[in-house]
Amino acid sequence: MTQGVPVGTTDRPGRGIRARLLSVLCAVALTAGGGAFLLAGAAPAAADPLGDCTATRGAVVAVDFGHWGGGIVRGCDATPTTGYDLLHEAGFTTTGTEHDGPAFICRLGNDRFHTGTQYPTPDQDACKLTPPAAAYWSYWIAPPGQDYWSYSPLGAMSQHPKDGSVEAWVFGPTGPDGSSGGPSFTPAQVRAQGQTDPGDHPPVVEPAEVDLTAAAGWLKGLLHDGDHIYDEGSSAPNLYQTARTALALAAAGGKSDTLTRMTAYLAAHTVEFAYPNGVDRAPSPTGAALLSLLAESTEGNPHAFGGHDLLGDLTKSMCTAEALPDCVGRGDFPAVGDVTTQALAVLALQRAGGPIPAEALARVAAHQCKDGGFSPTLLRAGEACSSGDPATTPYATIVLRRAGGHDDAVAKARTNLRAAQLATGAFGAYPGVTAGDVTATGESAQALRLLGDTTRADAAVSWIARQQTKAGGFGFDEGATDPEIYPTWGAVIAGARSDLATLTTKRTTPPTTPPTKDPTAPPSTDPSTKPTGPSPTGSMPPWAKGEGPDLAKGAAYLTDSSRLKGGHFYENIAGTGFADFGLTIDGAYALAATGSDNAALRGIVDFLDTKGQDGATPARTINEWTGVGTSHAAGGSLGKVAVLAQSVGRDPRNFAGHDLIAALGQAVCTAPGKGPDRSCPDKGAYRYAPSVFAQSLGVIAQLRAGEKSLAAGPVAYLESLQHTDTGAWPSLIPSTGDSEVDSTAMAAMALDLVRDDRSKGAVSKALAWIASKQLPDGGFRGASGDSVNSAALAIQGLSLDASKYGAQIKKARTFLAGQQNSDGGFNVAADGQRGSDVRASTQALGGAVGTSFGTLTRDLSGTTARPPGKSANTSTPDIVTPGGDGPAASGGSGTLASTGVQATGLALAAVLLCLVGWRTVVITRRRAAEGGRP
Repeated sequence: MTQGVPVGTTDRPGRGIRARLLSVLCAVALTAGGGAFLLAGAAPAAADPLGDCTATRGAVVAVDFGHWGGGIVRGCDATPTTGYDLLHEAGFTTTGTEHDGPAFICRLGNDRFHTGTQYPTPDQDACKLTPPAAAYWSYWIAPPGQDYWSYSPLGAMSQHPKDGSVEAWVFGPTGPDGSSGGPSFTPAQVRAQGQTDPGDHPPVVEPAEVDLTAAAGWLKGLLHDGDHIYDEGSSAPNLYQTARTALALAAAGGKSDTLTRMTAYLAAHTVEFAYPNGVDRAPSPTGAALLSLLAESTEGNPHAFGGHDLLGDLTKSMCTAEALPDCVGRGDFPAVGDVTTQALAVLALQRAGGPIPAEALARVAAHQCKDGGFSPTLLRAGEACSSGDPATTPYATIVLRRAGGHDDAVAKARTNLRAAQLATGAFGAYPGVTAGDVTATGESAQALRLLGDTTRADAAVSWIARQQTKAGGFGFDEGATDPEIYPTWGAVIAGARSDLATLTTKRTTPPTTPPTKDPTAPPSTDPSTKPTGPSPTGSMPPWAKGEGPDLAKGAAYLTDSSRLKGGHFYENIAGTGFADFGLTIDGAYALAATGSDNAALRGIVDFLDTKGQDGATPARTINEWTGVGTSHAAGGSLGKVAVLAQSVGRDPRNFAGHDLIAALGQAVCTAPGKGPDRSCPDKGAYRYAPSVFAQSLGVIAQLRAGEKSLAAGPVAYLESLQHTDTGAWPSLIPSTGDSEVDSTAMAAMALDLVRDDRSKGAVSKALAWIASKQLPDGGFRGASGDSVNSAALAIQGLSLDASKYGAQIKKARTFLAGQQNSDGGFNVAADGQRGSDVRASTQALGGAVGTSFGTLTRDLSGTTARPPGKSANTSTPDIVTPGGDGPAASGGSGTLASTGVQATGLALAAVLLCLVGWRTVVITRRRAAEGGRP
């Protein structure tokens, strides 16, 4: 739609149906079951009149039917709750896919266009499988005051439109990063009563102060020998945590004997922290920046700290070209890893008062997104982002404000920070969430105070104060009762009314407002939950205590009766009765790898093998999920079930009444599909297997079954997808040209079974690429951020050559241990919303052990058969437990953590593929291909 064409009409001259080829969506072809029914979403309520929505009340949604020759149809919800409900309250009807349930929007309709006919029509898309990438409903948002569209970072059930917001749904192709395929109309053209500036209305909250003495006491209690931090169970000091803790203590209490001892300890270990590759090589940006900031905050000299000129060496190491090793762009510091670290390095240079390389500062500024926030990941020249990261935006803003000359960028960042602040004073871990995150709030408070938004900063501190635990520290999430070291750092600095740009041990008069916590409350003597040993029914983990996750505790989380019901997991959508068969197999893989609960594993296998039914109407079995015996049988799903059967000693040629190996052979494409047939992308691919994960699972299943000759075509096709220059694999089929750790690890596991010279070379190159992508904290970048899934799969891949990559494996296992919560479950990502997620937990447990899916074996001898019945699914299990201390409220919401979402949002990660934004689209596409891939 062009500028000036009226909206709200049902025809659009000059715009006909777009001729676009059907291809594979978001990654996945969540294979459809064989049932003959479609799942419609909620019928529309009596639509609120459009006039009920104003610039400051209600939300508007606009649906573009231009693909079918129609126009833009708008609707209003005067009291918006979620993006999903907004559609229905505005008078739209929706239909889900047969395989995924009602929440996966496949069709949309409205009485004002073609008398309510839903599109695409059944002859255009049967809505059995996931829609293709070239033809699906994409989801766009524009909060009040924003004059451009953002590809939603959340699914519609997790997106909470504010009063004055406008949202849009557009049918057609959309780039995975939201760089293409957006609405052809502007938000102002469809917004209620035109554009509006929300102005500045700081939260009004009850004042409160952080008890700095209690917080400092808790941090000091974590020190070993009074001067450094150890990772639990490790014999080596954690210098990163030691430096961050020293900065927090500097803020909490100024000069002290403890701080002096910690500073001296870090100075004595400068080489290990700041020069891990040797003093003749480029320094670590993280180590050099933190030690410099500590020196500057304690009246020291960063040019002579520990006998080294930290800032001089950092400046000399700056990347002068993108093509140099460990450089993403000109101006980066080598191996900087992320934008936050780049910003902290520049901040350290600013505080020292010396010259600051213009290119280094420009690299920070170049990562500002359309919404005014800043990208967490480094972008290459020509790349852009739509939505910023709340944990990155504060430090980038501080740096640009101090530098001067970036007034427009700072103004946009300030608007972003103001818009992100909740009514409680808190900031969420991701845009759109309604619960506060301590880390994001602490860092944002620092930026707001430096910007002069004192009222907002004080409101953030008041919220932080109410999150302080009895022990004195802070948890990650709102209401958390167990303190954690990471969120406590930022909370203390913010609570001291300071920031990393001005922090000094020259103390001012402490606040006189009494702390909100009862000072007589006894402190916790055990701030962290001690991991239990492995289950006696399983094997000992291949790591020392503290160097990897607690397997038994993780297995107990997965098999708890609130989650695993009758041998299977459910979607977190009350009332549908839809079992998540893909997630169920993921859980079985995890239990098989750990050996921690063979009885529960036997229950899952029996449920699947004996065709146990879920609680849907009509009921479904695993065969409806794979489509075996139908025209839409999916190679990835068949392979996934077959590999499970092989791993536990069942016969894949007679599992759930079908020969899965024969079905896989029949699913091999002999030629590319023609016309609208999207089942076969090329010769050697499996039918309806539109991701490298799906292709790899099929290959593994065939090779484990001894079908080497029949697998030759699929093997050759998988090999052809590898990027010859780097050794990485893309996520999608057909390839979109991206490179992904998860898919590369999976492909390597598959080709490791081939054992010819070509495959050995491909695997070797893949592992080297994976190792090169490890982040400083041991994690790996995935669609969700610093991803638990990616780290787990990287461990499995690198374990194919464990003798060579032992150091990387150990570091990644330590990373996973740090993402395990007190309930045994795992977060989705280190830089995402905290809270245990079932899918991430299955992948973390299975991957941490390091066993390839090509060799995974678990003997179930001695276990008892568990014949299944039909599940009534009388209650919906919890998928996310924020903070890890109990089940989340059913129907809750939160952020994608690339998948991390709280409650409803994360539970639907495999369902809401077309409703999610750039941070989750790739992972959900891939997961859907196998129904929640391993």
